[in-house]
Amino acid sequence: MAERSTAAVDVADNSGEQSLTAQADQSTADGVAQNRERDTDNDEAQEGAGTDGSAMTSPPELHSGHKLARRYRLEECVTRLDGFSSWRAVDEKLRRAVGVHILPADHARARSVLAAARSAALLGDPRFVQVLDAVEENDVVYVVHEWLPDATELTTLLAAGPLEVYDAYQMVSQVSAAMAAAHREGLAHLRLNPNAVLRTSTGQWRIRGLAVNAALRGISSDTPQRTDTESIGALLYAALTQRWPYENDAYGLSGLPKDIGLIPPDQVRAGVHRGLSELAMRALANDGATASRHESACTTPEELVKAIGEMPRIRPPEPAFTTPPEYQRTTYQQGTYGRPAPHPGVTQPVPTPPPPLQSRTGKALKWAVSALLIAALGLGSWQLADALLEQDKQSDDTNQTQTTDGGDKNDDKPKPTKPISVQGSQEYVVKGEAQAPEDVAKTYDGDNSTYWRTKKYNDGPTLAPYKPGVGIVYDLGSPQELSTASMGLRYAGDHTAVHLYATDSLSPSTGIEGMKEIGTATTSGTSLTVKAAKPLKTRYVLMWITAAPYAPSDGYSGAGYKQAITEVTFKG
Repeated sequence: MAERSTAAVDVADNSGEQSLTAQADQSTADGVAQNRERDTDNDEAQEGAGTDGSAMTSPPELHSGHKLARRYRLEECVTRLDGFSSWRAVDEKLRRAVGVHILPADHARARSVLAAARSAALLGDPRFVQVLDAVEENDVVYVVHEWLPDATELTTLLAAGPLEVYDAYQMVSQVSAAMAAAHREGLAHLRLNPNAVLRTSTGQWRIRGLAVNAALRGISSDTPQRTDTESIGALLYAALTQRWPYENDAYGLSGLPKDIGLIPPDQVRAGVHRGLSELAMRALANDGATASRHESACTTPEELVKAIGEMPRIRPPEPAFTTPPEYQRTTYQQGTYGRPAPHPGVTQPVPTPPPPLQSRTGKALKWAVSALLIAALGLGSWQLADALLEQDKQSDDTNQTQTTDGGDKNDDKPKPTKPISVQGSQEYVVKGEAQAPEDVAKTYDGDNSTYWRTKKYNDGPTLAPYKPGVGIVYDLGSPQELSTASMGLRYAGDHTAVHLYATDSLSPSTGIEGMKEIGTATTSGTSLTVKAAKPLKTRYVLMWITAAPYAPSDGYSGAGYKQAITEVTFKG
């Protein structure tokens, strides 16, 4: 965010359930290419005026090509209602697509929009679409946020049918954990619907419009945690059944039949996962009351996260391999090259093969070929018998002098690799400040969504001379013969360089020059494997990054040369 938008913002006391943004309004479209927010009948009743009773203010006269702060060029208006408008725009300074919400500075909700946007920007959680700037200037207030061209709304996904069990499980797990983290910081959503939940091309789920969605529309709640929890339950219900769990149709989904009440998902559609069905009902329970077969209701995202953790983990489906199509010969192989194709519906006659050789010359030729085959077989049999006798003789001579060594030697065969578990880790600092020492364990926790990150540097990709390098020392528990080390990286680009060294402890007593190098590798992608140049046993391994690619700003740092490691695995 720009300096003018990072001023201190009063945030609600986290100890209470009522957050700063719990008094804000509904959201608008946030940053998905070719996706428009589809307001439902349930929302239309709230759009004539804000819930605070304020009259609508005319939006500023804007058009495609207009620039804000001589930087954000408006491209396409995606929403225009209730005195504000939302645009797809281009940040000409960083050359990237962004989304922008714009409303007049004298709009009744302009203050709450600014406060909500700045509070959401301070959270910096990558599971949410990030607020990049929040500014008031020239009689307008505008909020700039990420634009995710590779993401798809849950609304669009459900238009094709209910989600697979594993996808629904991942969605509710990631959304619940993200909202629990937001509520711990005093932030609520209050309009968490299928338009606000996105799945990226990598399979991660993102939430857009935290706090800002509420501030733009005028919805408030006395129990924001309960409101968001019930919304998560509705999302899971829709993902399992392709039905909206209320009587009214919404978000392109049919509602439940009238006068039957809220019935479990596994009674709406056959084959629904029983555990996820019960989880949806626990989150959707009205006033804490549930059907007799269910456990106690979940009234906060934190309770929902705990309930998910108590469920048996749902594994991803096995990859399906399709049978390749039957081999089709080309027209040339079928003998039709240069001939007109038969008319549809007409069966092409199979050509009759020519008769065998019946003439006197043909018979003589057959006898000559037969004689040659018999002669060849006889000669081959004699040579084979002679070779076998010679081999037996050599074997007898060898057995008289050979001594056994306890078994066959298979030194030339490659030894199978096995994973090596990490017993401990510590960040290694040679010069200047540490990077993120509290996150080093996230590089081997089995979760690709967590990571340890470096700080951002203005020059690169080589970190020197500002830093000779940054890295982590891993404890393998005991001396191990290391063959490979593989790691997942958060940022792709030119380029990441990693060296592996054998050292003497988690706090090495020597510098890099005193360590034995195991191997080195360079990549421009998001994964890297370092292979040992020669067998080397060690207990402590230093993973040392000396170059990092240029990456855009995120919730932790601005744009610059930086890298983050999601998972590291060692094999011996």
